[in-house]
Amino acid sequence: MSNTTIALPRSTPEAQGISSEAILSFLRAAEKELDALHSFVLVRHGAVVAEGWWHPYEAQNPHVLFSLSKSFTSTAAGFAVAEGRFTLDDRVVSFFPDDLPEEVSPNLEAMTVRDLLIMGTGNAEDTTGYLHRSPDGNWAKAFLARPVEHTPGTHFVYNSGATYMVAAILHKTTGESLLDYLTPRLLAPLGIEGATWEACPRGIHVGGWGLSITTDAIAKFGQLYLRDGVWNGRQVLPVGWVQEATSKHISNGDNPENDWNQGYGYQFWRCRHNAYRGDGAFGQFCVVLPDQDAVVAITAGLGFMGSVLELIWDELLPAMRPDSLPENPTGVAALRDKLSSLRLPAPEGAATSPTAGRVSGQVYSLAENEPGLRTIGFEFSGEGATLALTDARGTHTILCGTANDWRKHRTTLHSRGNETAPVAAVGAWTSDDTYTVVLYYTETPFRFHLRATFGEDTLDLETRINVSFGPTDPVRIAGQRQP
Repeated sequence: MSNTTIALPRSTPEAQGISSEAILSFLRAAEKELDALHSFVLVRHGAVVAEGWWHPYEAQNPHVLFSLSKSFTSTAAGFAVAEGRFTLDDRVVSFFPDDLPEEVSPNLEAMTVRDLLIMGTGNAEDTTGYLHRSPDGNWAKAFLARPVEHTPGTHFVYNSGATYMVAAILHKTTGESLLDYLTPRLLAPLGIEGATWEACPRGIHVGGWGLSITTDAIAKFGQLYLRDGVWNGRQVLPVGWVQEATSKHISNGDNPENDWNQGYGYQFWRCRHNAYRGDGAFGQFCVVLPDQDAVVAITAGLGFMGSVLELIWDELLPAMRPDSLPENPTGVAALRDKLSSLRLPAPEGAATSPTAGRVSGQVYSLAENEPGLRTIGFEFSGEGATLALTDARGTHTILCGTANDWRKHRTTLHSRGNETAPVAAVGAWTSDDTYTVVLYYTETPFRFHLRATFGEDTLDLETRINVSFGPTDPVRIAGQRQP
């Protein structure tokens, strides 16, 4: 069955009880207040009423989900439990007899699969860093070696290592990778194609992060949950799983105004307004609103994720009416125009400069710096620029377009090993002596700014990333033109 035969239907917003103006107001507020959304899909009463991608992001591009991956791992656990592969009350230690510490504490002994799913393992801290630092690549052994300070099931700690253990249990009990196991059960029925998932050193999909799919696929996943696991009249998810997985099983705070304090299910967050969600770092969202019969799917590159939910509550939720609204051709046309013209900002400046001819073809040696860059070279032409950066891994090429003419290509810069990553770059002369580049990694949240200010024989290079699990402060690097 092709993807097009099981696509979500499309509709005007008014036919599904929400005004085009309200969606347009949401988009304008997002562009004004957030930095930045990459995609947006709104589903109401089972039909897509708005969808858009901010260029250079595109509908066909998968986007890494970070912790939104957890909700897919939870779904795999639901299938496995229904198939009798294991139960939620099975003890975690029972699956890893060869990886246990010499002394198994009572709390570790008591930990169950359910405790993994609700982030109630009893660990006092996230274990993920210890998994990454495991010298032999045995992440399960590293997890089991950590202290379990609290009685399992009583203490919430957001712990991606716990989700990895669910993935490892699935791997052991099914004999398949997480993605292979989910494909015929979840992805294929929904017409989701091209998914990839990051694996640990031993080849087990990491579970808690690392899944990449399209925004349309996120919306389909949310709609499946909204319909209690039914897709096109077929019961895809086990009966009763949605209710159990999305209910509150453990407390994670007591602030009624905080969407991270509404309780936690099986790798799903409870939200205000009786909603629930899967979410991932830097603004990857699948928000399900049962009371409004709606799903919001978003990918982004945000430092503060809560701002997205606030806009949904403020702009979209109040506009959802139970019945259809009068048709509004003018509003629909305005919304369609907006959605089709979404663009992320490019640096403002000139296509060329008197400095371009002087520095084109030059290579600059760079002072020691945290990113580890050694040299940078520039070639300027009427179509933009080619940058060649070297580090310990070799030379990495960036192709920059002009104005809003993003150059899409692949690069090894900031990638793993010799892998290439899809990027889009644009540059401009923001002053006579300064060339500024914006570089998006178009399957991720990450955006790099690079600003090169040229002296007679010197270079002042500044690099900055929009979001990171580490520092995002600008890094300034001095450069000297090579003879």
